[in-house]
Amino acid sequence: MRVLKFILETSKPYRWYMYGTLFAICIISIDANIKPYLIKLLIDTAVNPEKANLWVLITIFATSQILMILSWSLVDLAMAKYNPQHRAHMTAILTNRINHYSYTFFQNNLSGSIVAKIGDVFNLIPKIVSTITCQFVVFFLTLLITLILLAKIHMLFAIGLLLWISIFLTVTIYILTKKIKVFTKDYAESRSVIFGHLSDYLTNMLNVKLFATTIFEMQKLNLVMQNFINKAQKYGYMLTKFYFVQGIIVSIYIMGFLLWLIALQNKNLVTAGDFTLIVILNFKMLDKMYEISHHIREFVTDWGSVEQAISILETAPEIQDQPNASILQINRGEIIFDQIKFYYKGTEALFQNKSVVIAPGQKVGLVGYSGGGKSTFVNLILRLYDVIDGRVLIDNQDIRQVTQDSLHAAIGMIPQDPSLFHRSIIDNIRCGRLNATYEEVIDAARHARAHEFILRLPQGYESLVGERGVKLSGGQRQRIAIARTILKNAPILILDEATSQLDSMTENNIQESLRELMQNKTTIVVAHRLSTILHMDRILVFDQGKIVEDGTHQELLAKSGLYKTLWNAQVGGFLLDNLV
Repeated sequence: MRVLKFILETSKPYRWYMYGTLFAICIISIDANIKPYLIKLLIDTAVNPEKANLWVLITIFATSQILMILSWSLVDLAMAKYNPQHRAHMTAILTNRINHYSYTFFQNNLSGSIVAKIGDVFNLIPKIVSTITCQFVVFFLTLLITLILLAKIHMLFAIGLLLWISIFLTVTIYILTKKIKVFTKDYAESRSVIFGHLSDYLTNMLNVKLFATTIFEMQKLNLVMQNFINKAQKYGYMLTKFYFVQGIIVSIYIMGFLLWLIALQNKNLVTAGDFTLIVILNFKMLDKMYEISHHIREFVTDWGSVEQAISILETAPEIQDQPNASILQINRGEIIFDQIKFYYKGTEALFQNKSVVIAPGQKVGLVGYSGGGKSTFVNLILRLYDVIDGRVLIDNQDIRQVTQDSLHAAIGMIPQDPSLFHRSIIDNIRCGRLNATYEEVIDAARHARAHEFILRLPQGYESLVGERGVKLSGGQRQRIAIARTILKNAPILILDEATSQLDSMTENNIQESLRELMQNKTTIVVAHRLSTILHMDRILVFDQGKIVEDGTHQELLAKSGLYKTLWNAQVGGFLLDNLV
């Protein structure tokens, strides 16, 4: 029922258009099913010497034809009005819901698979709505009118048709809902896996080419495809059996009603018009039953696909804003880890009762072996993960009690491997502050030493950067990321090896800009290249989730501990691979 609930909730703004469509469909259905009765009257009138009513019947035919044209026009107009809006509305709801999921959701789900599921909702729900209104409603109206007309001729014809349809629908719905539903979910999931794999493959095309793994990747794709083929074939085999059973039920009914009709004709109990009407109505219902069974099959398949897709709506986000969450107010920029306990699922505790105080405006470097806890320390401040126990405070405000948007708005982040939107350069820089003027964007680009290379591009600041920024070099992407952080000018700054992809001369120039940016800001710098943090107010040395050393560069060298070991192991200011 969650699919029906989703349809009803999302279609509320367009319900009057849908009511109009339903009304017009009812008129069309009634008109279409009354015509066989008019044909009967025409035949009986034509074979009767009294033909005075013939022109009246022709006039009724013409009027019904005009009414049908107007009704179909109403259907087309209403669907043209609400269908695109409904699709866009559903997509916005799903996207907004996904936007509130925690970072782990996107680590565990391929973007291509998510997009495929949204695509199923976008494409299939309008089809489901159309099937309900244009097929199921029409079918039941057709059945009702047919039974009434048959009962007027002979009640047994109506009873026989009703019994046969009851058996037919019972078998059809039982097989489709009980048997096919299982296949449908597997089929839908295997299809989304294909799109997820293709997205992963295309996103990493550079790696595929550089490591010459095309054959390997195609083999993996073939395995995924084979899984889809196997499930689709099982589905097809089951449908073959289903249609065979349907055929037997239909054949038995056809023989039964024809024999009964001939018997009545031989006894002169039915007129020529009655005979024609019964044949038309029955064969029309037979066609309608085959048609409706086909639509039921597609309906169940589509329903299962949508149910699988909107299941993402039922996944509770691991990290949510509290109902009474406030806006984070930054006055000084103090960060406190108060008795923090944290571990990733299925792993040992990384932090145990960790307490750290970063003073307002302090510049802090984080160093240590890979896996020591540096990135986790930063991710807890960003609330990409929630602590198991304890609190992370910013200016004495528990970050779990403030909105995530206000938290992230207060932090400027420059990642080691920045990702860009497939948009223009100016749009990517303006992500830092959406209402920034053109002049402010240019100024930020100048400070990030990006202005010169941007002007050399064919369209300058309007140049598209490609998916994830693939048209730019690593250093150029990093300078764009630095520019948008400069533009953001947040009170808290986090740098994750922000200049690692730059040449030495550009790095030296940007370091000056970054030092200016750090003024009056609480700054955390994750560094493997220790030369980038020599002038930090404080350096925290991480090892297996513990801060084993804390002090300035000179103080830590004097201690002859892990920091000095790392420093001595550097070559040109960068840690050796076996230490990082």
